[in-house]
Amino acid sequence: MTKPRRISGRMAGISLALLLAASPLAALAQATAGAGAGTGAADPPYEQQLQRLSEILGALHYLRPLCGAEEPSVWRDQMDQILTAEDPTPERRARIVSQFNRGYSSFATIYRSCTPAALTAVDRYMAEGTKLTRDITARYGR
Repeated sequence: MTKPRRISGRMAGISLALLLAASPLAALAQATAGAGAGTGAADPPYEQQLQRLSEILGALHYLRPLCGAEEPSVWRDQMDQILTAEDPTPERRARIVSQFNRGYSSFATIYRSCTPAALTAVDRYMAEGTKLTRDITARYGR
């Protein structure tokens, strides 16, 4: 078995790219938040993707620091920015936060140290999170 690699500068760059890519999602949320405010309107059409993105952010919040990235709150801060922009109802907020916590705790119960499998999960989640963000903003952005 090979020794797990530390998060490289390349990984930090990918991390930053995902962080910056999520910013248009926050702008989209602000643009669409007022559309159904106070009317009891259904969740936005991108809700399922947002739920998955929340889970990914939670997983990255646990795994990245575990594998040596010096970004203790980047992923939680990103989740906070999305929640602020979305301004969800209390019920919807609870669902979004629950998905973030699920992503975090599902890896916290399995991994106590960085392993090759943990690094693979980080790579896959970074790619999926970037894709989700691009898909949401391309389809629902202005």
